Amino acid sequence: MKKTPLYQAHLRHGGRMVAFAGYALPLQYTSIVEEHLAVRREAGLFDVSHMGEFLIRGPEALAFLQWATVNDVGRLRVGRAQYSMLPHERGGVVDDIYLYRLGEAAYLMVVNAANIAKDFAHLQALAQGFQVELEDLSEATALLALQGPKAAQVLQGLTGADLSSRKKNDVFEAEVAGRPARLARTGYTGEDGFEIFLAPEDAEAVFEALVAAGARPCGLGARDTLRLEAGFPLYGHELTEETNPLCTPWAWVVKREKDFLGKEAMLSGACREKLLGLVLETGIPREGYRVLLGERPVGRVTSGGYSPLLEKGIALAYVEKEAEGPFHVEVRGRAVPAALSPLPFVPLK
Repeated sequence: MKKTPLYQAHLRHGGRMVAFAGYALPLQYTSIVEEHLAVRREAGLFDVSHMGEFLIRGPEALAFLQWATVNDVGRLRVGRAQYSMLPHERGGVVDDIYLYRLGEAAYLMVVNAANIAKDFAHLQALAQGFQVELEDLSEATALLALQGPKAAQVLQGLTGADLSSRKKNDVFEAEVAGRPARLARTGYTGEDGFEIFLAPEDAEAVFEALVAAGARPCGLGARDTLRLEAGFPLYGHELTEETNPLCTPWAWVVKREKDFLGKEAMLSGACREKLLGLVLETGIPREGYRVLLGERPVGRVTSGGYSPLLEKGIALAYVEKEAEGPFHVEVRGRAVPAALSPLPFVPLK
């Protein structure tokens, strides 16, 4: 397994290490529920250095990214970021990404850790014929995510940048604890927060400074329960190579007025399933559990777990498009009533 620049820091703080996407990362430090609630109520700190970062620049960077992604990159001003997806020629999803415009002809793309090699090869193939340069910065970049309602307060004490003037999806350069960094007001928890891009040699000092300032170290377990409560997709679960984004709650990211790879296939694809949010009366739903309409299986759970705020089991599930409730989820051989829930599952600021 690879180790992030924060491996020793995780051990010092009592991280329970597990393998994830080829890296040794903390599942938790104390308990998943405690870390989850710390993010919802105060500020939590995640090591997400396993994520991939690609630098895309050149005179035709905009034209290339318009073709390679489904969102409208033309709307992205310098210093701003947007959520998007990489489509393939059949209209499915290679990966979901975040794209940051760093300059007039320079962009940073953050991709999922398990897809780094696949995504970079995909983009390299698409770049043929465009005046654009691609550089994989993944190994040369450490990334921290400071999340929660007190994230700005914690970070403000360590930077001279005026965080109060920065909006969601802003990206800018600043020093944090005396180390040069790129900050983005983005995240994967549904809370306010900042993602902090650093040189690997600076990551540990910044991590410890943020912990000393009041941020609680959090692991992969809380990261997953937080994104599930927020109703966010996880690639390989809600989004796959076979998923048509127009058949999901994230169809808004697809801008039909522009051309992109696989557009015709995506627009002509039939939606046979719909994604629902479900809250269970008892039991904890897990990936792969069957969704039932009466005794007939009509779908499957793609992500499930315990919601510390609701104190109930929650799930994202694909079911047959025409199926209407009441639904049950089969939990260990028992059909448990499952109520429909809007997304996100909990109110978020």
